[in-house]
Amino acid sequence: MKKAIIIGASSGLGYEVAKILINDGWRIGIAARRFDLLQALQSSAPGMVEAEAIDVTSTDAASGLRRLADRVGGMDLFFMSSGIGKQNGELDETIETATVATNALGFVRMVGEAFRYMAANGGGQIAAITSVAGTKGLGAAPAYSATKAFQNTYMQSLEQLAAMRHLDISFTDIRPGFVATALLGDSPRYPMLMRPEAVARMAVRAVYRRRHRVVIDWRWAVVTALWRLIPDWLWRRMRVA
Repeated sequence: MKKAIIIGASSGLGYEVAKILINDGWRIGIAARRFDLLQALQSSAPGMVEAEAIDVTSTDAASGLRRLADRVGGMDLFFMSSGIGKQNGELDETIETATVATNALGFVRMVGEAFRYMAANGGGQIAAITSVAGTKGLGAAPAYSATKAFQNTYMQSLEQLAAMRHLDISFTDIRPGFVATALLGDSPRYPMLMRPEAVARMAVRAVYRRRHRVVIDWRWAVVTALWRLIPDWLWRRMRVA
């Protein structure tokens, strides 16, 4: 039986991915800040799910991940789906620093610990939900955009590090566009909005195929390809929200 750990499984994409893996016969460990939100998923599949309260911004988060992996019995797949983000045109300091604490420091803490665990236990696969927002610096959400670019680069760096150390660890960087989760609130104004169930299915497919990186879906792949072609002098003058 394959074993997976999912961080950020209490709602959104992490929750949907957890359901898919359970249906596919995986034994999983699920984690999030609020343990009560994990219990319904745990009770839906007795004997298949272990749960742990983990706040990725806490200094003891890595030890919580280790405990969870031990209870599950291993970690063939580590799936990182925890993150926050808000539009912040006023550059509110509280929003910016909280975003960095979760999406950068918390990301390094969790993904780094998964890497160390797999390096010591024969390998595995590390997958993470990042975002198309890391393609270019977005003025409407500076810290969110910057931390997503950080995540993209960190995953690529660890992929190279694994090769340098001859470790059997593979990486899948999953970059969706706008997904209708609590992260976006109740606003319907976002373009090309995708349902979390559909995005989760595409994410799991990318994991099974061991894709290095994938933009979800094809419309966002076209948009981000065009973004990359825009010169900096023009991008600075554009209003991208």
